[in-house]
Amino acid sequence: MNSPNLPDLETRLRTIEDKLAIYELIASHPPSADTGHANYTLSVYREDGVFDRGPTLDGAKGARDIAAFIQRPEHDDAIRGGLAHFAGLPLIDLRGDVATVTSYLMIVHLDHEGEPRELPNHGVSTGYRIHRAVVNRWELERHDGRWMIAKRTLLPVDGSANHQDLLRKGLNDLHLA
Repeated sequence: MNSPNLPDLETRLRTIEDKLAIYELIASHPPSADTGHANYTLSVYREDGVFDRGPTLDGAKGARDIAAFIQRPEHDDAIRGGLAHFAGLPLIDLRGDVATVTSYLMIVHLDHEGEPRELPNHGVSTGYRIHRAVVNRWELERHDGRWMIAKRTLLPVDGSANHQDLLRKGLNDLHLA
């Protein structure tokens, strides 16, 4: 028998399934960006989706324009140069058919100018360089049984109040749920 304060098993299972689907959606971003898989990006953004990259980088509106980011020749150059998007574990605030996700992302690339170093059993490498660390706020909606990105806001971790406010908002949303 369920305690009056515990949701029923079906509700709890639905929450677990939703969070797993959201984890998979957020975890798919680095491999899709690092392979230039524009069709995948197109499939996970709402048609009217928004990609806000903050005040210093260009953004996009609409799934096609968002997918076009990873079709740019410059992005292909970055991929061929050893680009890697490295994501942190996301914080999920789930409320029915909408969710907000707060996460970190590092953009890392092969350091072609680094000094070659050998690591036993792992070969020689010039190392990698962290190009940028950012905070993401993903606003998701469930449509036809699957989670899709309605808006993604990306801000650099630069010591400003902007990125800290984005992080606080993620914590506050979760705490107020």
